[in-house]
Amino acid sequence: MNLTDLSPAPGSTHVGKRKGRGHGSGNGKTAGRGHKGQKARSGGGTRIGFEGGQMPLARRVPKRGFNNIFAKPLEAVNVSKLDVFDDGQTVTAQLLLEKGILSKCTYGVKILGAGELTKKLTVKASAFSKSAAEKIEAAGGKAEVV
Repeated sequence: MNLTDLSPAPGSTHVGKRKGRGHGSGNGKTAGRGHKGQKARSGGGTRIGFEGGQMPLARRVPKRGFNNIFAKPLEAVNVSKLDVFDDGQTVTAQLLLEKGILSKCTYGVKILGAGELTKKLTVKASAFSKSAAEKIEAAGGKAEVV
């Protein structure tokens, strides 16, 4: 077998349409653009979201509140999920990622208070809810803000 023998699988390629190359080609004259109108002109067409002069959806829908584009959202983990760790272990965001409790941790972790904790752990996180910190300390552990 030589390089010259190689060819694409039959049917996997097709010849592109040559628009505007005479009416014998089946795509001449107006080249598939129809007669006149905005879309027939060179450079014609509308921007994304344009609805023909009707008030666009993005402007019709009411906006409420404040959306902070600089916010750094924390990943939430409940206290009950920490029970998989061994007694006396130090729990960090890196350890949560390794155990598969978190899939990503871009800006940090916040520990929330849902569920129960039976093991004595030192938990290092960006933030703790009041109930989570109480439950960790009630189990004999420590809640450290990193």
